[in-house]
Amino acid sequence: MPAPIEDYALLSSCRTAALVSREGSIDWLCVPRFDSPSVFGALLGDEDHGCWILRPKDAEARSTRRYDGDTFILVTRWQTAGGVAEVHDFMPVDGDRVDLVRRIIGISGTVEFTETVRLRFDYARAMPWMRKLPGTPRTILGIAGPDAVVLRGAALQPVDHTHSGQITVGAGATVDLSLTWFKSHHEVPDPLDVDVSLAATRAWWQDWADRIDHHGPHHDAVVRSLLVLRALTHESTGGVVAAATTSLPEDFGGTRNWDYRYVWLRDAALTLETLIEHGFTLAAQRWRGWLLRAIAGDPADVQIMYGAAGERDLAERVIDSLPGYGGATPVRVGNGAVSQYQADVIGEVMVALEATRMAGVEEDSFSWPLQRALLAQVVEWIDRPDHGIWEIRAEARMFTHSRVMIWAALDRGVRAVREFGLDGDVEQWERLRDRVRAEVEARGVDAERGCFVQYYGSTEVDASLLLIPQVGFCGYDDPRMLGTVAEIERTLLRDGLVRRYRTEADVDGLAGDENPFLACSFWLVEQYASCGRVDDAQALMADLVGLANDVGLLSEEYDVGRHCQAGNTPQALTHLALVRAADALAGHAGRAALRR
Repeated sequence: MPAPIEDYALLSSCRTAALVSREGSIDWLCVPRFDSPSVFGALLGDEDHGCWILRPKDAEARSTRRYDGDTFILVTRWQTAGGVAEVHDFMPVDGDRVDLVRRIIGISGTVEFTETVRLRFDYARAMPWMRKLPGTPRTILGIAGPDAVVLRGAALQPVDHTHSGQITVGAGATVDLSLTWFKSHHEVPDPLDVDVSLAATRAWWQDWADRIDHHGPHHDAVVRSLLVLRALTHESTGGVVAAATTSLPEDFGGTRNWDYRYVWLRDAALTLETLIEHGFTLAAQRWRGWLLRAIAGDPADVQIMYGAAGERDLAERVIDSLPGYGGATPVRVGNGAVSQYQADVIGEVMVALEATRMAGVEEDSFSWPLQRALLAQVVEWIDRPDHGIWEIRAEARMFTHSRVMIWAALDRGVRAVREFGLDGDVEQWERLRDRVRAEVEARGVDAERGCFVQYYGSTEVDASLLLIPQVGFCGYDDPRMLGTVAEIERTLLRDGLVRRYRTEADVDGLAGDENPFLACSFWLVEQYASCGRVDDAQALMADLVGLANDVGLLSEEYDVGRHCQAGNTPQALTHLALVRAADALAGHAGRAALRR
């Protein structure tokens, strides 16, 4: 059984990521990219599905851990009966290599460690052929098809497809262990200079963090959240993946298990806006370049998500070789929502690209024509129902949030012409924008209760309605928003946290329940702070920040019954919403302030 989700810390090379448990086990690593097959897959099974364990032999050893400053160098301090030692885990941010390093440092006394490595390539479907390299007794090579890994640093002995060894460190001693992935038809890479790589990795992260422009409450949580967004951004392509994992369950033991290792246009657009708000204009240019490459072509072929480099083929399939986290099946690779129509996505993209203009990033000969083409697609599909922000797997509907985002897309097109002097069919966009507004106000509002509704004809509310004032459709203090908040509090709160919608209303076509969605709860903080309920906002924010694990990471959902995190981790959307909520508490209204 893998560790609780909140027991995992993240390591990132900004190309792929690993998860390390409190007990010193690396239970998740995909190489060479976030969305590649796993070489360590114990997170979705057990030790036999691949892991790298490094912990003191003393069964009573106690650990504490932290990140080394504003980095993703994880420092785990072990206290044993015989002494104290630290393990420094990190992944170098180096585009030419894929390395994972575990440095053991003796602090006091003597500590004996046990190292156990189980390599299981291709989601545990390929057992590698292992051998020691001639003349290098502390170097082991593992090969399976196109993949190869070289392990260095300790004398490991093979037993039943597992390699184990003992390492003893005294005060002041240092032992370096490393894993390097490479293509099996290439030569074995040279050993890493750990001292140089560690210093460079520390400097790289800290230099990035030092550029964060933030002054306000929950500063440490905001900085760590922005670092998480950077850790989930592919260094070469600029694509921002939604999470580092696949198939961690929203409903423990259930089937609501999805692959989030891809770039959702919605999440990436929100990330772009957040980074701009905190001083990262260059990131806007890089992300816009990724976007233009990914969606270039016929706008009718625009997808809601892509691979990290803009790949389109993300067909969903089940991986039977991994039994799932705590038995939650199926384990999925790819995501069937890739073929859905989600009407809000182009709106999110247009809002984000307006933010880049307002930040001083000039349009080029490609970027504005592409936006015009996207708006042409909005016009063509303007009356088409969709599957909504929550990617329901039932019939398409006219979701109120989606309709508002269609309004936002057209509104940003109008603003681009009227305020920025760009060219386009502004009269048509204005006419349709105003038509959609009138439609939402007539059909997306329950007049009797004075609130927005989930979709036309529904009596339900939905947490996505909290996003309506964020794009300037109405004010946070609009009576319809206040009525919507009252209905969300009445029907969607579970122990003070917000669910996306009532699963019992059977709108999504899926079996089972789900837990409160952390991003939605942060959206409620923003709503409270922006409509004058500051005390409620501060109290809920404190509760939410308190749900982060010991190194500041948050997953997708929180199980209030089990008091544990749920869903894929760390979740970009959750950390995005945390930053926005903190900004709102500081009196910064964000997106709506630019548009009202």
